[in-house]
Amino acid sequence: MPKIVTELPGPKAVEYLAKSRAFEPQSMSDQVPLVWEKAEGCVITDVDGNEFLDWSSGVLVTNVGHCHPYYVEEIKDQAEKLFNCYDFLTTARADLAEKLVEISPDHLEKAFLVTTGSDATEAAIRMARRAHEGFEILAFHGSFHGRTYGAASAGGSRGVKMGFGPMTPGFLHTPFPYCYRCPFGLSCETCGYKCLEYIDWTVERESCGELCAVITESYQGGAGSIIPPPGWYEKLDAWIKSNGLYLIFDEVQSSFGRTGKMFCMEHWDIKPDLVTLGKGLGSGVPCSAVLGTSEIMDVLPPGSMGSTNGGNPLSSRAALAAIRIIEEEKLVDNAAAMGAIFQERFEAVAAKYEQLGDIRGMGLVFGLEMITDAKSKQPNPPLCRRIVDEAYQRGLCIIAPIGMFGNVIRVAPPLVINAAQVHETMDIFEAAVAAAVKAE
Repeated sequence: MPKIVTELPGPKAVEYLAKSRAFEPQSMSDQVPLVWEKAEGCVITDVDGNEFLDWSSGVLVTNVGHCHPYYVEEIKDQAEKLFNCYDFLTTARADLAEKLVEISPDHLEKAFLVTTGSDATEAAIRMARRAHEGFEILAFHGSFHGRTYGAASAGGSRGVKMGFGPMTPGFLHTPFPYCYRCPFGLSCETCGYKCLEYIDWTVERESCGELCAVITESYQGGAGSIIPPPGWYEKLDAWIKSNGLYLIFDEVQSSFGRTGKMFCMEHWDIKPDLVTLGKGLGSGVPCSAVLGTSEIMDVLPPGSMGSTNGGNPLSSRAALAAIRIIEEEKLVDNAAAMGAIFQERFEAVAAKYEQLGDIRGMGLVFGLEMITDAKSKQPNPPLCRRIVDEAYQRGLCIIAPIGMFGNVIRVAPPLVINAAQVHETMDIFEAAVAAAVKAE
């Protein structure tokens, strides 16, 4: 449970925050002034000895909890043997590729290992273009696929593009089903999947006739944990297949138990051709991958794609350890069970405060959209930020607000969180909401 022993931020934290301002570009997200020292399970300890419960998982990374003993021992053992050997084969890399294919849907037959989520996005785009006669990629407004130029160009948010010059050509963008704020001003119950109909309009007016793939997040994370309505993905998949295109499914933040399934795609009856993985795959040590069909991956000749650090033995051992922990400790089931408790508690908060306008969640990832009032649904970024700050003062670590309007609280604790910790964090959150609303 949380334990606050100094004023926040504490004296050592203040020292290191000043050092960061002096020597680092302030280009990263504006987090609360929490300077991490160590963490275990769901508990973070800062440099001053204050302890916080974690709703961040290091931005959906540490699915198996911070510094799980088995995970740490596997990394220590590998560190004494071999760190890197370029793309010479190691047993760990081959074992991880085999394991990823084993636990994924049957139609995915190969695994290409890289290092970051952006790496995986870039690799998937290149694979699709190499295997298909076309080169254009259809993506969605609000999407985030990484910060390298190809990944940022696929993304549908201007935050990663502004001021960085022209983006990579060959990408089209169309509306995503943000049902709480429908871009067409329609109701989810009666719209008839208008955003799917609009894809044809987008293609007819933007494409030069060279489409090869559609790329989409399983749910839009940075845009505010936006989850499409039931049946939407099945219809999108059918449209993709009918047009002879590939589906690139971005599961960088949604896989390895996060949504109450091993892979988020298992919530729907779809068959992506390429699936990007990251974050929870390595659960701390950077590791990412692309899962794909043999039809696509077998067109890649030797030397056409590789990575200096991709599939290195340290990250491969870490990923294998994380998958084993997820399976043996039944963390997928725990994510579903703890998510149900969170859902009930969030609904109770929403019943008391109209400022909690929408609750979007799957397993152990939620987006809580804060508004001024239920009638106008006007985004309320200042209130959202105050809640994050109030929670920090009470011992709960929440990532800086997300969403298209900066008014969404992201809830993503490690998958090892237990019921007592869920309720403790919810008590803190409700107190933070009460204090923030009172301050308005």
